[in-house]
Amino acid sequence: MIRAILSTLKELFGFLWQNKLWWMAPIVVVLLLFSGLMFLAQSSALAPFVYTLF
Repeated sequence: MIRAILSTLKELFGFLWQNKLWWMAPIVVVLLLFSGLMFLAQSSALAPFVYTLF
């Protein structure tokens, strides 16, 4: 499963670089970080701290 996710990310960033959309890479990275943060905050002890950020 992780290998498939990494393969998809590699393909996405390859597409961005090939089509000269390298400026979109930071946007994608930030969105991935926020989605990971939201996933971790669903049912963990970090939830009260994450909600104070937003």
